[in-house]
Amino acid sequence: MIRVLIADDEPLIRAGIRLILTSAEDIEVVAEAGNGREAIDLAQRHRVDVVLLDIQMPVLDGLSTLPELRRTVPTAKPLILTTFGERENVLAALRQGGAGFLLKDSAPEELMRAVRATAAGDAYLSPGATRYVIDNLGDTGAQDVRTQQARRRLAELSPRESEVLQLLGEGRANADIGEVLHMSEATVKSYVSRILAKLGCGNRVQAALLARDAGMGG
Repeated sequence: MIRVLIADDEPLIRAGIRLILTSAEDIEVVAEAGNGREAIDLAQRHRVDVVLLDIQMPVLDGLSTLPELRRTVPTAKPLILTTFGERENVLAALRQGGAGFLLKDSAPEELMRAVRATAAGDAYLSPGATRYVIDNLGDTGAQDVRTQQARRRLAELSPRESEVLQLLGEGRANADIGEVLHMSEATVKSYVSRILAKLGCGNRVQAALLARDAGMGG
């Protein structure tokens, strides 16, 4: 079972998400939080796999919650909940360790797909806002600095690891990467683990953003 915590300050939003997720046989909602502080405490108590984390919350918002959540419950994978108008915050959330993001108006099937992908260790970027993330990684000056820094870090990778990272930067899942590079999915997972370790990235979303910063992918 995938153990999920829902962190959102709107009770109706939490109720709707719970209703959708509990209809799946492989997903269990084990706790709900109304702010980031509660989310951190409950994630520790219930050993959750996925935290559906709203950005706008009282006491401790989603962006402020992420670093402490990663530090205290490193096995919990944060999936950011946002609205179309809050997309700018998603960039910061992904760089701080969010495992992906999902728009609140997504279809129920997409919500379940996102939770399963996140629990499996795959990045999930909502199709409704992925283009924005790709096209708006920062202003030109800041991007130039990030590009130089990213390329220095990527120089540590082997040619094969660089190929895997490039496909990660395109948002591909392990199965797709394996098909393109003629590797088993297990081998791809091993490469991804080595890449994350070498680059000092907490998850594959951060690695994908690093690949984008370095100019990989389209």
